[in-house]
Amino acid sequence: MADAAILVLRLALGLMFAAHGLQKAFGLFGGPGIGGFSEMLSGLGFKPSLLWAYVAAYAELVGGILLAVGFLTRGAASVLLILIVVAAFKVHLSKGFFLSQGGFEYAFIIFSICLALILLGPGKFTLLK
Repeated sequence: MADAAILVLRLALGLMFAAHGLQKAFGLFGGPGIGGFSEMLSGLGFKPSLLWAYVAAYAELVGGILLAVGFLTRGAASVLLILIVVAAFKVHLSKGFFLSQGGFEYAFIIFSICLALILLGPGKFTLLK
């Protein structure tokens, strides 16, 4: 059952990150695309914002796919954990805990799942180990 639970975590988090990556990289699902995402990052003080937009968008897209299929799970979860920690500190921490006020509640859950996958690994239901 533990391997099935790991699969559920990997698929849920991986598909969520991949969808967010598609929003940021290509503007799919109502997302801003790389230009809009770059502008947002510029407003947060990231320089050069276009470079960081590509790094973050493709980290989410590729990292999410890797998690979903269970390939390089610990590495992908580590990159995504770093990404969510940066987002939490730059955007959410000053707004408190609760998501309803823009707080870090959602980032905390994502961080926790990433950490769990780093500790657990991919489980036995993977394309490649």
